Amino acid sequence: MQFSSTTVAVWDVFEVSASGPAAGNPYLDVTVEATFSLNNRLVRVWGFYDGEGIYRVRFCPDTEGEWRFRIHSSAPELDGLEGGFTATPAREGVRGPVRVRNQFHFAYADGTPYLPFGTTCYAWTHQEPALQEQTLETLAAGPFNKIRMGIFPKDYIYNTNEPLHDVFERDAAGSHDMDRPNFECFRHFDRQVARLGDMGIEADIILFHPYDRWGYCTMSEEQDFRYLRYVVARLSAYRNVWWSLANEYDFLLDTKPLSRWDRFFHIIEEGDPLRHLRSIHNGDVEKNYDHRQPWVTHVCIQNWDVKKTQDWRNAYGKPVVNDEPEYEGDIPKLWGNIDAHTLVDRYWQTLCRGGYIGHGETYMHPEDELWWSKGGVLRGEAPARIAFARRIFEDGVTNGFEPLRALSDSFHLRISGVGDGDVRIIYFSEHQPAEFAEGLPETDGDWEIDLIDVWNMTVTPLEKAELPKVHPQRVTGGATVSNRPDAAFGIRLPGKPYQAVRVRARRAQ
Repeated sequence: MQFSSTTVAVWDVFEVSASGPAAGNPYLDVTVEATFSLNNRLVRVWGFYDGEGIYRVRFCPDTEGEWRFRIHSSAPELDGLEGGFTATPAREGVRGPVRVRNQFHFAYADGTPYLPFGTTCYAWTHQEPALQEQTLETLAAGPFNKIRMGIFPKDYIYNTNEPLHDVFERDAAGSHDMDRPNFECFRHFDRQVARLGDMGIEADIILFHPYDRWGYCTMSEEQDFRYLRYVVARLSAYRNVWWSLANEYDFLLDTKPLSRWDRFFHIIEEGDPLRHLRSIHNGDVEKNYDHRQPWVTHVCIQNWDVKKTQDWRNAYGKPVVNDEPEYEGDIPKLWGNIDAHTLVDRYWQTLCRGGYIGHGETYMHPEDELWWSKGGVLRGEAPARIAFARRIFEDGVTNGFEPLRALSDSFHLRISGVGDGDVRIIYFSEHQPAEFAEGLPETDGDWEIDLIDVWNMTVTPLEKAELPKVHPQRVTGGATVSNRPDAAFGIRLPGKPYQAVRVRARRAQ
C-alpha cells in the first residue's frame, strides 16, 4: 500500500495513520515503527497504538526535501506500508526545538537565543475544560515561554479533585489497569502540547511524580519502561517538548531505584529523533541527581538559595534552571508563601549569576484553584516584574550572559553581575550603595548606562562619575580588595535596595 504524498513545513508534525489489529491488547502485543529517509539519511521513529484499531507514527522534519517512509510492524497489515511527503520551509516565527548552546545557555534550532522564563502548572490538563481554556488565555497574555506540567494527575493539598481523564483504563473492579492506556486522555494531552507550541511556549513534560492515589507511581519496571516508550512515541515529534523525568525523583527511590532513572534517560535518547532537552528535578535540596551524566542536557533544580547558582554551574558544567525557588503565595507551607518582592529578587540574583529560574504561584482560593497546580488566572505581583526582566535580558542577549569575573570571587558574590558581548548587567539585591565601580568597563568608551528599578519597572539613564580613590584594604587570608578594580569610571546610585545597572555600547539612533 502506498500513502498519497503531502507537504509539511519543517518543524511541524507529519503523521501517518493506518488500520491494524484491534483484538486483544495491541498496546502489549503489536510493535510499530517507521524509517524515514532523505537521500542517504535514515531516521528511525517509534509508532504507537491509538485505540480502535488505529496505529500512528509521528515525525518532525528538520530539513527541507522529499522524505520517504516505510513502516515496520509485527502486524502483517501494517508491515511494509510506504509513502512520502515534501518538507517545505518552516513557517514564519517557527524556530524549531530548543537545545543547549554555548555550554550554559539555550537557543532554538535556527540559532535564535532562548532564555527560559517558565512557570509551573502541574495538573492543569486534568482540570475541567473551562479552567483549561482560562489557563491558556492567561498564558497567552503572560510573560512565560515554558510551563512545567505532568502527564499524571496529582493528589496533594489543594488538589484532591478527580482528574478529567484517567491515564489508564479501569478494570471491572474499578482499579486502574496499567497495561491499557486511556487513549482519550493521551489525545487530549497531545492537543494541549500542540496548542502550547502554537503559542511559542515550551512544554516541560514531567513523566513521573510521587503524589499519587491511583497507583501510577508504583507501576512495575516493565510497565514504567513501556509507558515511557509510549509517551516518547506520541510526543517526541512536537518541537516544543522538554523531558523532565520527575518532579522530586528522590521521593520515589523506594519504588524506582536510581538505576531505573538512568534507564529512563536512555530510553528517551533511543526513541527521540529531535533530541529534546532532558533533565530531572529533586525534592530534598541536598539530593540532586548527578547532572554531570552525559544523558542529562541541563540542570533542573529545586533550591531556595539562589546564591548557589554559580556553584551549580561550576559543579555540573551545564545550563542551570532553578525551576522551583519557592512560590509567591500565602498557603501555610513555607515553600508556597514567599512574597512577590522575594521572588523577583531571586529572579534577578539568578539571572545575574548566569542561571535561569522558574515561577510558581500559590495563593489560597475558595475552590482550590491555585495556579501552581490547576492553572486558571494569575493573582500575584511577580508576573509583571518577570515580564519586565525578560524584556531587559532578551534585549541584550547574543550568546548568553556569563558571570563577570570582577564580581565572581567570594568577597564580591554578595552582588551579582553578568555580561554578554558589550552588555553588562549588575544587580545589587538588598545592598544599597551610593556609588559603585566593580565590574564596570575597563575602557572609557561611549557607554550607555541605565539604572533599573526591578520592582517599579523603570529604566533611568545614568552618567559616568569620577569616584574618589580608595586605598586597597588587606582582609583575612591576605587578599587585597578595592571598590574600583580596573574600572575606567564609576557611577553614583540612589542608595536604595533592589536596583540594577545596565551598561552597553551606545546604540545608533
